[in-house]
Amino acid sequence: MAAVDIRDNLLGISWVDSSWIPILNNGSVLDYFSERSNPFYDRTCNNEVVKMQRMTLDHLNQMVGVEYILLHAQEPILFIIRKQQRQSPTQVIPLADYYIIAGVIYQAPDLGSVINSRVLTAVHGIQSAFEEAMSYCRYHPSKGYWWHFKDQEEREKAKPKAKKKEEPSSIFQRQRVDALLLDLRQKFPPRFVQQKPGEKPIPGKTLIFSQELKNRFYIAVSSSCHISFLLLLLKWLGILALPNYAKY
Repeated sequence: MAAVDIRDNLLGISWVDSSWIPILNNGSVLDYFSERSNPFYDRTCNNEVVKMQRMTLDHLNQMVGVEYILLHAQEPILFIIRKQQRQSPTQVIPLADYYIIAGVIYQAPDLGSVINSRVLTAVHGIQSAFEEAMSYCRYHPSKGYWWHFKDQEEREKAKPKAKKKEEPSSIFQRQRVDALLLDLRQKFPPRFVQQKPGEKPIPGKTLIFSQELKNRFYIAVSSSCHISFLLLLLKWLGILALPNYAKY
């Protein structure tokens, strides 16, 4: 893997030479900035040419190319140095700014870098929030979506457990049971009871299914019971007499 040049990203680094800090001033700050170990300094600049030829910094105005100037100074704590591209004695293009605080050199970020950093920070926060929210989301085909938070289990454990009520029957279960009961009444009509020999037979009670009995059938049907079980249940309740040879 190729090594990453430190000059590719200068916004995240700083440089300092502690031996220069006591003597930093307006006249020495550019010499301090031009140290060979300073990663912010470009050695192909006009300042290096002027320094090698032992000329003053006033000759920079007569040259064309990259140069460094002292833009602002607040001795002894703050110095601002600008890197610029000189095209003529009166026309320059700013390239970058560097500030020196207590002898430590930093590169000032440009507007694009600031906006990019803020946007990335905001997007990272939003993405983290969505990922955490998705971790609490649950889904089941019969229930749909709901939220399940971490402290919800602790609250449920702390609450006293209440007895679960029987769930009411659905429309499908009620219609199915009503159809089965109607079919049973047609197959096993009411009998006539003869109390004593010679007396006229008295019709027995009509087979009427109460709501309580229907509820029992709802539970049986919801458990997918066979119709034979329903017939046995009627016989056990005493509302239906079945022949002993009936098979289910």
